[in-house]
Amino acid sequence: MEAITHSRGDTFPIGELSRLTGVNIETIRYYERIGMLPAPPRSEGGRRVYDHHHTRVLAFIRRGRELGFTLDEIKALLALGGPERAPCGDVREIAARHLDDIRAKITDLRKLERLLGQTIDRCEGGTAPECPVLDILSPEPRRRA
Repeated sequence: MEAITHSRGDTFPIGELSRLTGVNIETIRYYERIGMLPAPPRSEGGRRVYDHHHTRVLAFIRRGRELGFTLDEIKALLALGGPERAPCGDVREIAARHLDDIRAKITDLRKLERLLGQTIDRCEGGTAPECPVLDILSPEPRRRA
């Protein structure tokens, strides 16, 4: 993502917003449709015209997604006033719930790591009917020949 160099008074089209933020044009339109990114004013020709605020909000959304926040969580953060005005206590509550989710996922991944490691250790490299890796991946118990 390039540094944002526009002055606060500048406006620019959606392609420039996409280039500045690294967010796909269709994704920008999607965020507008679901109310995460404010709808921009339009030029006399009917084209969307974005400004610094849109760039900041979109960068906030993108970074939130990179950190694993759901769209609903990011929407809640934006509803609190966005990146510049959200009350820290409310933001902390959302972040704490997200941290709990991350910790639960880490616990599940550690269990999966152990199970998969043990399964691989049992694998003798034989034929498919005796493969323990295929056994744990199969939705139903596999019948051995």
